[in-house]
Amino acid sequence: MPPVATRNMPGEPDIAAYRAAISHFATGVTVVTASSADGPAGLTANAVCSLSLEPLLMIVCLDLGSRTLQVVRRARRLAVNVLARDQQELAASFASKAPEAEKFRGVGWRELDGAPVLDGVVAWLVGEVRELLPGGDHVIGVAEVSSVGAPGGEPLVYYRGGYHSLAS
Repeated sequence: MPPVATRNMPGEPDIAAYRAAISHFATGVTVVTASSADGPAGLTANAVCSLSLEPLLMIVCLDLGSRTLQVVRRARRLAVNVLARDQQELAASFASKAPEAEKFRGVGWRELDGAPVLDGVVAWLVGEVRELLPGGDHVIGVAEVSSVGAPGGEPLVYYRGGYHSLAS
């Protein structure tokens, strides 16, 4: 028998029910990066999507408490790096609270159009941050895309609390 959603108040599901339901939405796994005087910063994110084709806009959601958000606020540029299926360790590292220098240790990257682009990703997009909007415990960043690349390969997917490939 499937679990029944629970509610805090009429019409409002509780956090556990929400998380269980939203975990059924498979997403790509990205690392959002930005540059600062202290070096690159980055975090794993799956709340990323295309917003507009005219102009080219993307949405990137960043946790209010993340150090990377502070770098993005100052730099006003960011890169979305779409991870390949063999980059699970990279996803886990950038999801950690480790110092930025530690996250980037041993990771190949290059600065493109003002933002760090990671080696081995299946695609990347760099953009200028146009807006940072409140979104609960996150900030919704709207960025105008200025450069893209899609070397290709199989992406890493996040589904029901774990990493998967499209073949799994």
